[in-house]
Amino acid sequence: MRQPSSSISCSDRQLSRWPFPLARSARLVKEHLAGVGPALLAGSVASMVSGIGLVWLFGGSRMVALSMAPKAATTPIAAAVSSQIGGIPALTAALAIVGGIVAAVVARKMLTRLNIDDWRAHGLAAGVAGSGIAAAQVAARNELGAAFAALGIGLNGVLVGLVVPLVAQLWKS
Repeated sequence: MRQPSSSISCSDRQLSRWPFPLARSARLVKEHLAGVGPALLAGSVASMVSGIGLVWLFGGSRMVALSMAPKAATTPIAAAVSSQIGGIPALTAALAIVGGIVAAVVARKMLTRLNIDDWRAHGLAAGVAGSGIAAAQVAARNELGAAFAALGIGLNGVLVGLVVPLVAQLWKS
């Protein structure tokens, strides 16, 4: 007789371990928190502005731009924000997923070519990109990177959840 399969995948198990590296690295995270803020703000705002700018540049609608704005957050947060501001949650989810895949494919190579070998930077970059895939790649290589990836995903989700609705309010049609 077959054993019932677990509904938890390998990546789910890996993601559920993220709080542990963060807790174990709490002292180092606190020591470097001052540098996290500007990096988080720069990455998150760059993603929002570039997304809205591309839609505007190509003549897209306000609804599509509002769907693009929260794409840097992890997919569930991005879709929830999109639905609350008048975007298209399914489009936002697709954009967040594609962005996460691009981050997973490009980020490590790009940071390495820029001679950035600090795992805190790799983790934070993966987290701010909202990419669970890229963050899992960092987590598999370095625990400190995993801590900063978890921090980046969480703080970026909060930032996107606060800033994008404000942008939508200011940009009434």
